[in-house]
Amino acid sequence: MGSVDEERSLLDTGLVQAESSGLYTGDGSVDFNGKPVLKQNTGNWKACPFILGNECCERLAYYGIATNLVSYLTKKLHEGNVSAARNVTTWQGTCYLTPLIGAVLADAYWGRYWTIATFSTIYFLGMCTLTLSASIPALKPAECAGSICPSATPAQYAVFFFGLYLIALGTGGIKPCVSSFGADQFDDTDPKESVKKGSFFNWFYFSINIGALISSSLLVWIQDNAGWGLGFGIPALFMGLAIVSFFSGTPLYRFQKPGGSPITRMCQVLVASFRKWNLKVPEDSSLLYETGDKHSAIQGSRKLEHSDELKCLDKAAIVSDAEIKSGDFSNPWRLCTVTQVEELKILFRMFPIWATGIVFSAVYAQMSTMFVEQGMMMDTSIGSFTIPPASLSSFDVISVIFWVPIYDRVIVPIARKFTGKERGFSELQRMGIGLFISVLCMSAATVVEIRRLQLADELGLVDKEVAVPLSIFWQIPQYFLLGAAEVCTFIGQLEFFYDQSPDAMRSLCSALSLLTTSLGNYLSSFILTVVTYFTTKGGQPGWIPDNLNKGHLDYFFSLLAGLSFLNMLVYSVCASKYKQKKST
Repeated sequence: MGSVDEERSLLDTGLVQAESSGLYTGDGSVDFNGKPVLKQNTGNWKACPFILGNECCERLAYYGIATNLVSYLTKKLHEGNVSAARNVTTWQGTCYLTPLIGAVLADAYWGRYWTIATFSTIYFLGMCTLTLSASIPALKPAECAGSICPSATPAQYAVFFFGLYLIALGTGGIKPCVSSFGADQFDDTDPKESVKKGSFFNWFYFSINIGALISSSLLVWIQDNAGWGLGFGIPALFMGLAIVSFFSGTPLYRFQKPGGSPITRMCQVLVASFRKWNLKVPEDSSLLYETGDKHSAIQGSRKLEHSDELKCLDKAAIVSDAEIKSGDFSNPWRLCTVTQVEELKILFRMFPIWATGIVFSAVYAQMSTMFVEQGMMMDTSIGSFTIPPASLSSFDVISVIFWVPIYDRVIVPIARKFTGKERGFSELQRMGIGLFISVLCMSAATVVEIRRLQLADELGLVDKEVAVPLSIFWQIPQYFLLGAAEVCTFIGQLEFFYDQSPDAMRSLCSALSLLTTSLGNYLSSFILTVVTYFTTKGGQPGWIPDNLNKGHLDYFFSLLAGLSFLNMLVYSVCASKYKQKKST
C-alpha cells in the first residue's frame, strides 16, 4: 500500500514540476479524456483552423437565412413591410436570447465542446425544415396573380416558423461557446499565448464575415434568381460542413471543465449575504472566507482578489461565530468564498457597459431590415443586371474584412507605441470608438434617404410605389461605416466579456454580450411599433408606410442617430468608472 502512495506522490510531484517548467498549461485545461495537456501538442493556433472553419460555415448558414429573410417574407409569404421587419428582428432577437440556455448548460454541466455538438444537430434539423418549407409547393403560398397575393395558411406558417425557431435554438447553443472555446486554446497564464488570444478574436470575427460575404452576395443572388429552395438548401449543406470541421479538430483541442451552475452560485451569494445582513463586514478583507489552498473551490476557476465595491455582498463571506464554533464551512447557502462573491460583483460591474451595447445592436439591426427596404425603393440596376437590395450588406462585410487585418497588423502596432498596451487599445476604448462610428453610420443613412425623398417629390413619384432613380450604391457609405463600427464594438465586446468574466462563467458572459444583440433587435421592433402607432394617427401614412415614397424613413434614421449619440455619452461615463478584474 505504501508503494502505491509513494508512486502517486512521485506522479503528482512530476506533474507540478512539469507545470512549473511550462510543459503543461497552467489554466487547468485538459484533453478529451480529462488529462492535463502538453502545450506543444494541443491548442494554440494549431487547433484554431477547425474552430474558425466551423464558425465560417455556420455563419454562412445563418446569414444565408437572415440576410434576405425580409425579402422572403414580403415576396413569398406576402407580408407587409412593417410586419416582415418585425418578424425578422423578433427572430434575430430570439437567436441572441437563446445563447443564455447554451451558456448555462456549457458552464454548469456539459462543457463547451458537447454543448456545441448537441446544438449544432438541432441547428442542422432547423435548416433542413426551412429548406423543405421553401421547396415543397404544399408548404408555401401560391404566387401572386397580378395584384392578388394569397396569404400563407396557418399550417404553412407553422412549418416555416418551426424551422426558423429551431435554428434560433440551435444557434443559441453555439454562439456563446465557440468564441470562448477558441479562446480556451490559449493559456491565460502564459504571456505569449495570452497576447495571441487578442489576435484570435480579430480573426474569429474575420471568419464570421467571410461566411457572411458569401451569403450576402452569392446566396442572395441565388435566392432571388434561382429559387428559395436552392437558396436555403446551400446554407443547410454548409451547416453540415461546420459540424464536420468542428469534430475534425477534437484531438488537438484543450477543454475546460464545467464549474457547476453559475446561476446557483449567484443565488447562494445573495441568500448567504441576506442571512448575514446584520453582521458587520470586517475592515481586513483577509478575514473573509476563502479556501486555503492554491486553487479555487469552484472547479475550472482561479481565485479572484477581493474588491471594495458592493460590500453588502461581502457579508456572504463573513465567517460567523456559529460557523467558527462548529467548524462547518461546507454550506454555500450560508457561507461563500471571496471568489464566489467576486463573481457576482464582476457581473454587477459589467452591467452598465453591457447595457450600452443594446442601442448599438438596434442600429446594427437596420442592416437586415430598413436598409434593405430603403434599397428596394432605389435604382438597383447596372445595365441589364439587377442587384438584390439585400446583397448591399456585402459592403458591410467587405468593410469588416478590410478593417480586421488593418486593425490587427497596422493600427494595433502603431497604437501600442502611444498607449503602451499590448493590444493597442483597451477593450473599452475600442468599443467607444465603435459607438462613435455608429452615429456616423445612421447620419449617412439619413442623408441618403433625404435625397431619395427629394427626388421622389421632384419626379412626382410620391404616390407611386416605384423605385426612385437614385443608385443603390449611395447606400455603400452607411454599410461601410457600420462594418467599421462592428470591428471596434463587437470584437471589443468579445474580448471584454471573455477577459473580464470569471473563469467558470465565460460562456454565460459571452451569452450576456450576445443578449445585447437580442435586446437591440427587440428595441428596434419596439421603436418600429411605437413610431408606426404615433405617426399613423389621424389617417396619416406614417414614417414607414408600405410605399416609402410617401413616408419619412429619414426621420426614423435620425431618431436612431440621436439615440446612438446619447448612448455614446452614457457609455463614456460608465467606461471611465469601470474597475478591471484581478485574479490570482
